[in-house]
Amino acid sequence: VQLQASGGGLVQAGGSLRLSCEASTLTFNKYDMAWFRQNPGQERDFVGAITRTGEVTFIVEPLRGRFSISRDNAKNTMSLQMNSLEPEDTAVYYCAAGDNYSTLPNNYDYWGQGTLVTVSS
Repeated sequence: VQLQASGGGLVQAGGSLRLSCEASTLTFNKYDMAWFRQNPGQERDFVGAITRTGEVTFIVEPLRGRFSISRDNAKNTMSLQMNSLEPEDTAVYYCAAGDNYSTLPNNYDYWGQGTLVTVSS
């Protein structure tokens, strides 16, 4: 499984971005998916996840209400909609795929290359 994350960029505080993660596999709907983010020298932090059917989604509490996750299994894509962005949201965002829905990076087997989000104040 190869994952390609895109959609990052520079945005002013209060703005929005939509990240996408495209998977190169016909079995995309067999994987739970997640987004993580990371800044240099820091750990990779869980942002949210979505089950393989899309029925269950989870966003970490501090981001809930501003971020949302969705997926389109017909297009092998997952998205992260980010609204009301804050400078603290600046990070490289990674998408990941795994067999089990988890908040832990080690539980995901496949990773995208990351897309940089920079939020200016």
